[in-house]
Amino acid sequence: MRIVTANELQNWLSQGEVLEKDSHGPKVVRVSDGKLLKIFRSRRLPLLARLRPEALRFSDRASRLQAMRIQTPHICETCWIDRDKLISACLYEPLAGMPLDKLFRDSRAEFDALLPQLAAYIRLLHLQGIYFRSLHLGNILHTPDGGFGLIDFLDIRFKGRPLGRLLIRRNLQHLRNYLQRRKVQNFPWDELMRCYEEASKVSS
Repeated sequence: MRIVTANELQNWLSQGEVLEKDSHGPKVVRVSDGKLLKIFRSRRLPLLARLRPEALRFSDRASRLQAMRIQTPHICETCWIDRDKLISACLYEPLAGMPLDKLFRDSRAEFDALLPQLAAYIRLLHLQGIYFRSLHLGNILHTPDGGFGLIDFLDIRFKGRPLGRLLIRRNLQHLRNYLQRRKVQNFPWDELMRCYEEASKVSS
């Protein structure tokens, strides 16, 4: 991976729009040509982080998901922002669509109508052996073709076979914990679980 120059990084930050940030600085920036710059600050051991930086792992997961017909952003480039500080980045074309958390807030009736389709999508991920710890409404988009896509999947694990009941329960609990942390009111949890059970019967 190439190392981004200080001037290039400064241009991205000064001419772009910071979409997400934390106490360490920008996390997601929309650069001037419309692409998104996703910045990773590694917490892993330095040797591992340099051999397999987060940006490269993110890109690899995108490719693997796309091979499984799961929609993700198209990765254009992976690079180092600061190799010594283990800061890497991906530049990618954003995936078109509406985040489900925004759809839930702004178009509740439309969101509720999508529950059977959303449950079937989650069931499909589980059948394909995808264990997604960050399974939550902000990481799933409703795409223009009427389907769904994933946008933040660094922590995805590929199990190689359908998830068993324990992992399914644990994965769904991640979603429920997200809703509780965000204090999401009136979420139709029971209906989503009923739809998931129906999808499970169809796919069994």
